[in-house]
Amino acid sequence: MLLEAMYHVPRDKWAYAYDTKTIHLRVRTKRDDVDCVTALTGDKYDWDHTFYEIMMEKAASDDKFDYWECAVRPKYKRLSYTFRVSKGPENVYLLDNSIRPECPQPPTHFYEFPYIHQIDLFQVPKWAKDAVFYQIMTERFANGDPDNDPEGTEAWGGKPEFGNFFGGDLQGVLDHLDDLQDLGINAIYFTPLFVSPSNHKYDIVDYKRVDPHFGDNELLKRVVEECHSRGIRVMLDAVFNHCSDQFPPFQDVLEKGEYSVYKDWFHINSFPAEVVDGIPTYDTFGFFGNMPKFNTANREVKNYLLEVAEYWIKEIKVDGWRLDVANEVDHHFWRDFRKVVKAANPDAYIVGEVWSDSLTWLLGDQFDSVMNYPFSGTVLEFFNGGMDGITFGHRIGGLLMRYPQQTNEVVFNLLGSHDTPRLLTVVGEDKRRLKLAVVFLFTFMGTPCIYYGDEIGLTGHEDPDCRKCMEWDKARQDRELYDFYRMMIALRKQHKALREGRFRILLACENDPCIVYERADEKIHFTVWMNNSPVPRTLSHPMETDDWQDALTGDRVAPEDGIMHISLDPYGYRILCRNLEQYQV
Repeated sequence: MLLEAMYHVPRDKWAYAYDTKTIHLRVRTKRDDVDCVTALTGDKYDWDHTFYEIMMEKAASDDKFDYWECAVRPKYKRLSYTFRVSKGPENVYLLDNSIRPECPQPPTHFYEFPYIHQIDLFQVPKWAKDAVFYQIMTERFANGDPDNDPEGTEAWGGKPEFGNFFGGDLQGVLDHLDDLQDLGINAIYFTPLFVSPSNHKYDIVDYKRVDPHFGDNELLKRVVEECHSRGIRVMLDAVFNHCSDQFPPFQDVLEKGEYSVYKDWFHINSFPAEVVDGIPTYDTFGFFGNMPKFNTANREVKNYLLEVAEYWIKEIKVDGWRLDVANEVDHHFWRDFRKVVKAANPDAYIVGEVWSDSLTWLLGDQFDSVMNYPFSGTVLEFFNGGMDGITFGHRIGGLLMRYPQQTNEVVFNLLGSHDTPRLLTVVGEDKRRLKLAVVFLFTFMGTPCIYYGDEIGLTGHEDPDCRKCMEWDKARQDRELYDFYRMMIALRKQHKALREGRFRILLACENDPCIVYERADEKIHFTVWMNNSPVPRTLSHPMETDDWQDALTGDRVAPEDGIMHISLDPYGYRILCRNLEQYQV
């Protein structure tokens, strides 16, 4: 056994309270290096009467490691523990200060989880587990009120440019809520809605006022109320990393320089604040001089932005915030942000825009979730033929082991957004590949999000092409694709196992792009079979029972001599399920 590969620490994603009664433990070993791992657990004050051994499950693997996991329900909310790692007759014990061939007298040198404090629990909004989000870029969704169109508004459906307008507004969203309800989504994520000179609104001038080209605060309130009456949650976009250069305090800095009372609201490196040879003399988002960066450590700035966050939660009753460029804002600010937002609405959903490993923000004191771009990158690479099944399984396993389970259950999974090329374009306009990716999205752990128009076949390359106007003429929509999205949304909403059940890869091979995986809880067991190749394939995997049926058609599907054989068309899939309640006493 390779001792150097073994790893555990009694905190973060390796040992954490899942709820008030349950502690999750994880340990890492070299891939395919050990036979089993057993957790030896008990209460340090009464070890003999509380000692319990738990065989850990190999929850995931990546290209280098296996990850073992178990759930422990300590009688007194305290836990001492060690791990016995076994390979054949050989055992070693993972202890708090060493790895040893023999176990010391318990609980000497054991790891400790001192106590489950409810106040310390990382609690995420329960509704987010059941949510199916739909991202709306309001300017491009629907023009419901031509009277508020900005000057120079172009005809709906024209070519998107960085600076042009098509007149989309909140009335357009209100007019099409029936369509969204028919699709089946139950949550909306709006890109910024506040006063801004741009079409995308990520350069905000007034944080407390809806842009008049979209409507006004009262109209947004009506939209939110109508959404809530239909069971649809609403999440707004918070741009707290930077503002517009037309933001009044920054205008004061431009006018008065170092004598401005607002000079410390920003990161001014030298006066005057200006752009020299393309580089601003003040910190910005990227190198965009029209987006000066806030100094969120400044007390006045912090108070101003936190008041904004609280205002829209309390006054308009929005259900959460998506946080733009969240990784470039200081952690102290986000900790205070969470306190303010959760005080205003404990069920508010907080999603940070972080494009890489985000554990630092997901330990219970900052965000509930992040936009899971590592997920979308992995999924799209796989279904575009960029890796084999075993590599895909390892990448997905690695992603699941990045975060605690409660985060995995609500991590914001997407296949495209306003910042990426359109999904159908990414897969070479092959609807079969798109469907495979979407099936995976809706049968994987996490909260799925659809980018407006993907469900009816919008295409588009990099920004601004990915921000086309929504197509509302049904004759120009791909209605077959729409019905497919509708079907997958309904399947996920119908079965808790697809939202909270365990995930495991059952079949994935080297140099083979096909996979089989499962989702299961105590009521239902799903297996998903995917032929990610351009030729027909028959996939086979052992199945112990013969009570399977097609989850979409209801047809019975039986194994032969304990082996299930599923024939699939090129880039085809099949979803099977079985009812587990019949076996419960």
